[in-house]
Amino acid sequence: MILRRGLLVDRDIRAALRRGDLVVDDLDPELIRPAAVSVRLGSDPTTYPELVPRPATSDGCLALAPGEVMLAPTHERVGISGRLAGLLDGTSDWARLGVSVVLCHQVSPGFGMPDGAPLTLEIVNRLAHEFRLRPGTRIANLLLIRGRRARR
Repeated sequence: MILRRGLLVDRDIRAALRRGDLVVDDLDPELIRPAAVSVRLGSDPTTYPELVPRPATSDGCLALAPGEVMLAPTHERVGISGRLAGLLDGTSDWARLGVSVVLCHQVSPGFGMPDGAPLTLEIVNRLAHEFRLRPGTRIANLLLIRGRRARR
């Protein structure tokens, strides 16, 4: 089997999961997109920069005040082998509403292996009013790129 370099599409993602090059704990198969794996908002977020735990509202949502930044884990625990790297980016549907996952960050080869680890999302409310997000909501996409095995 020849493993080509470049962006993984849905069938490549499924093959990487079968081979163990990609671990996504609690993966809903519907989260595999044409060229990414969607991740959902986890619970137990904190505010930034004080890193104060953010309790859920009475209806189970996470409230963000205007201009507020919240650090939140993904619901899924992710692990990628030394043959892969990832880019995490917010979904456009939330961005159009004024809520941004502003930290499009690199997920390094070997991250979270072998059992997976949550990714940290940096979420900003750019609206003039409070906004509520429910844990478990699809909020970001993890694009996966296959390259040469990293030395470290």
